[in-house]
Formats: sequence, C-alpha cells, structure tokens
Amino acid sequence: MPRITPNLWFDTQGEEAAKFYVSVFPNSKITNVSHYGEAGPRPAGTVLTVEFVLDGQPYLALNGGPEFTFNEAVSLSIDCADQEEVDHYWTKLSEGGEEGPCGWLKDKFGLSWQVVPEDLVKLLADPDAGRAQRAMKAMLGMKKIVVAELHKAADQA
Repeated sequence: MPRITPNLWFDTQGEEAAKFYVSVFPNSKITNVSHYGEAGPRPAGTVLTVEFVLDGQPYLALNGGPEFTFNEAVSLSIDCADQEEVDHYWTKLSEGGEEGPCGWLKDKFGLSWQVVPEDLVKLLADPDAGRAQRAMKAMLGMKKIVVAELHKAADQA
C-alpha cells in the first residue's frame, strides 16, 4: 500500500517550521532538505523542501511561494491522553499564533491544529445523550479544552 504524506505549502518558512515541529513532538526528526537549483524559480541554494517525521508520521514542507496559505479547511489533530498533554501542546503550538474556539489554534506559521483530550471524545460519545450534550455545550465555550470543566458540565443534571 502506498504511504500517504501530508505536504505543507509555505512561502519561505518550511525549514523553520519543520525545526519547530520536531522540537514540539517526541520521536521526531528532519530526514532530508533539498534546495532550489539554477533552474529556479527561486534563487539557487534556497530551501525547496524539508522532509520530516512527527512521532512516526512523515510530512513534507514545500517552500512554494506566497500563492497559497493555510486555512481551517485542513487541520492536524493531536490526540492527547490527559490535561497535561493538552496544556503542553496548546502552549507550544499557540505561542506566536492564535487561539481559536473548541480546542483549535493556529501556530505561528498559520497551520491549524486541534488539541483534543481523549476524555472529550468519550464524553461526546456518551450513551447518556444529556451528558454528551452538556459536554458539547461546555466545549463550545472553551478555547483550550479543560478536561475537568468538561466532566463538571457533563455531570450536572
């Protein structure tokens, strides 16, 4: 089966972004950097692509120019075991970026992320529809997801 590799289009910050991302996630590394040659369209020697791995998932950063930018139509979701993981990734990735609603943020490069605690997924799938709806309502009022507040809201009858 072919491997699927997300390609992220940057103007010129692909290498900077890859270095940042591998510093945030465990078991991550840059595996290859290629450069534009004399054929262009960018100056020879500037970074063309950066191949990197984030905790086992390969990615490619392309310095393709300013024609395309990120938007919320595509985001990367981080499944977090607990509040400590949520806090870690939220703090690191939102630094220099912007916090959004419901556990979404944009990093300093404009890439959208969803920082999702596993308890949120469990609560939203709770067989008790009232608990699930109360958790949903609480989540809709949050930026960073706070697990204790989700549980408190879900358990209020």
